[in-house]
Amino acid sequence: MDLTGKVAIVTGGGRGLGLAYATELARCGAAVVVNDVDAAVADEAVRAIADAGGSAVAEVVPVGTSEAAQALVDRAVGEFGRLDVLVNNAGILRDTTLWKMTDDQFDAVITTHLRGTFTCTRAAAVRMREQGEGGRIICIGSPTGQVGNFGQTNYAAAKAGIVGMVRTWAMELARAEITVNAVVPVAATAMTETVPFLKPYVDALAVGEPLPAFARQQLGFGSPQDAAGLVAFLASDAAASITGQAIGIGGDRLALWSHPSEVVVEFADGTGWSPDAIAGVWPDKFAGSQQTVGQQLPEPPR
Repeated sequence: MDLTGKVAIVTGGGRGLGLAYATELARCGAAVVVNDVDAAVADEAVRAIADAGGSAVAEVVPVGTSEAAQALVDRAVGEFGRLDVLVNNAGILRDTTLWKMTDDQFDAVITTHLRGTFTCTRAAAVRMREQGEGGRIICIGSPTGQVGNFGQTNYAAAKAGIVGMVRTWAMELARAEITVNAVVPVAATAMTETVPFLKPYVDALAVGEPLPAFARQQLGFGSPQDAAGLVAFLASDAAASITGQAIGIGGDRLALWSHPSEVVVEFADGTGWSPDAIAGVWPDKFAGSQQTVGQQLPEPPR
């Protein structure tokens, strides 16, 4: 995959999945603006990319505001002359149950994930449309945004909202030949190391042990590097016809998520639906098709 001549921004690119994305984009030839809130982390990522023969600069700013988004675009254009790829990866967690979650905990996650994705995409889209040569916008979703997860009201709302924006932006930017897609990754990061059923696999990766096929395939779980190839692919010319999609990646698993759709439809006979009529039809027509919530995990082999 050759991205020579392309310029990319990766928000939250100093560690974890963001670092894997930035490193892979650079390995494929793109020049990369590595964004992070920690200057030392961002600088170390840039050094690692440079040591591997890539080209990168750091831009230290917390995403969320319009000013931060414009600073990222300006840095890309100022350093490398253009902008071709935006990866909206920056994120934080403030997990707790609904009845314990504070306004500040909710707002912090929404600001970084949802508003940050919006402001950065808006600034990037303006620049890409001015250039008139298309572009690639890649937003990072989560299984939590697709199916929910206990204790993650704020994160679920943000990640579901991101995928909703992706579908809208794919339509709005199609004429400018700017594709917009969501990547739904699962990998060993600071955001997954506290998940109990994943802890044995996180620990294994930390000491360099290979993961079993069950983890890599059935759970779709692996290292951040396992998820980076999809981002590089979506950033390339080979993905020019792919837009508005939510694509899962993790371990050895690659999956295309469906858009929400109606699974059961019944019609009243010209009178609309009264509460009693709904109660009468629900058990036979709808109850068996009610949707699950949370990730439905396969049983490990015995």
